[in-house]
Amino acid sequence: MSKALLICNGENDPALLKQWVQEADFILAADAGAEAAVRAGLRPDAVIGDLDSLSPRTRKQLPRTAFIRVARQDNTDFEKALDWLVSQRFTHCIVAGSTGKRLDFTLGNFLSARPYLQKMEICFRGKGWSVWPLTQSRRLAAQPGARLSLLPLSACRGLTLRGVKYPVQNRSWRPGQNTGLWLSNQATARHVQVQLASGFLLVYLED
Repeated sequence: MSKALLICNGENDPALLKQWVQEADFILAADAGAEAAVRAGLRPDAVIGDLDSLSPRTRKQLPRTAFIRVARQDNTDFEKALDWLVSQRFTHCIVAGSTGKRLDFTLGNFLSARPYLQKMEICFRGKGWSVWPLTQSRRLAAQPGARLSLLPLSACRGLTLRGVKYPVQNRSWRPGQNTGLWLSNQATARHVQVQLASGFLLVYLED
C-alpha cells in the first residue's frame, strides 16, 4: 500500500469522496471524518484520533474498521493521522475535508503538513481545486487554462515556475512581499513545473 485517502471532518462532497477513493489503496478517517465517509457510502479501513467526536451509531456501522485511539492532546487528529501514515510507510496522501467549518483548523491543517513532506507527498483536495504544500521542486498535472496561485508560508529561494502564462525564473520571495505577482496565474500546458531551492509554499491549482 502506498497511497491513502485521508478523510477529515470539514466540508466533504460524497460524490468527490467516491471519485478520490478510486485513486487510493487505503481509506483513513480522522475521528469524525468517519461520519463523512459513512454518509458517502464508504467504509474506512481505519479511524484514528482521540475518538471523542465519533458517534456510537457510526461505530456500529463500521464493524470491520480498525479504531486507533491516540490519547495525546498536544496535536490534532489530522496530525495523528499523518503520523500513523508515515509510520506505515505510505508515500502519497490525498486529504479530503481539510477545509471549511472552522477557519483556524483550515489554516492549521495547511501549516501542519510541512514536517511530513520529506517522507510523504500530500495533496489537499476540494470541489474544483487542489492545494499542494511544497518544500521542494515538483511537477504537477494541470488542465491548460486552469488558474494557479502560489502562497509562501516562509521565505522561499530559487523559485522558478514554468508551464504558465506568467513564468517565473529563479526568484526569492517571502510572505507579504508582492503577493499580487503570484496570484491568479494560468496553466498553459498539461504539466506545471515548480522549482524551489528552499522554503515552504502552497500551490493552489484549480481543476
